[in-house]
Order: sequence, then structure tokens, then C-alpha cells
Amino acid sequence: MTRSIDYGNLMHRAMRGLIQEVLQDVQAHGLPGDHHFFITFDTRHSGVEMADWLAQRYPEDMTVVMQHWFDNLQVDDDGFAVTLNFGDAPEPLRIPYDAIKTFVDPSVEFGLRFETHESDDDEEDEDDIEVAEDAEGTRKDAEVVSLDSFRK
Repeated sequence: MTRSIDYGNLMHRAMRGLIQEVLQDVQAHGLPGDHHFFITFDTRHSGVEMADWLAQRYPEDMTVVMQHWFDNLQVDDDGFAVTLNFGDAPEPLRIPYDAIKTFVDPSVEFGLRFETHESDDDEEDEDDIEVAEDAEGTRKDAEVVSLDSFRK
């Protein structure tokens, strides 16, 4: 049996650690300056906790924005919990890091994309740019680091 280093999974763990560190800083000190996050996650992931009506509305994935109003941010080694405002209705969410598909901070053109291959027939996604809009509706391009190019 040949042993090999699984760089793809090592990089995924490191990037999820980066997200944890960023969110811990926000938990302790709030969002600095114009920073804000677009976080897309798999709503079907076993560790996701959300209201039934949100799960029905977003049966596969959901993008949340942490910018002007969020509350009760709690960050741990497995993920984070936060209360967000959905149409003037505060709703708590629990999002494991393993459920995150993209993490983008358009204020500094930074983004991460975590891709999973459910089969070997998946086509390679060549789009490495995540587009988001800021509070004024201005489009900003965020460079996204795609980690799957490092996998065999």
C-alpha cells in the first residue's frame, strides 16, 4: 500500500481554520471598517440548524450576509452560530465549517470556495471569480481560491 499526502483535505482544513479565526475576531471585536461576509452553505449538511421555514425555502444551499445586523455570534471549533434578520424576523442559525461552500469578503476582494466532488464525472468549474454587491449595490469581484485544483 502506497501512502500519500492528501493536500486537498489539508488545505480545506487550513482554510476553514482561517474562517474560524476571522469569525472569532469578529465575535470579540465586531466587524472592522467596511468588511462584511457572504457565506454560502449546504443547508442539507447534518450539522446545520435553522428554522424549518428557511430549510424549506432553501432546500440545497443558502447564502447569508453578515454586515449591518447580526447578533449572538458564537464561534467554536466545529462551526458558528449567529442570529440574522430575515424580513424583520430574527432567526438563529448554526453552520458547521464543513457545510460552507463559499466565504467571501467583497470589501477586500477575498473569497474561498470549497468544492466537493460527489462523483468522478463532475465537470471542472472554471469560474474562479465570485461576484457580490455591496450595500450601495456596486458590483465587486472577489478573487476565489479554488482548492480542488490541488486534488488528484
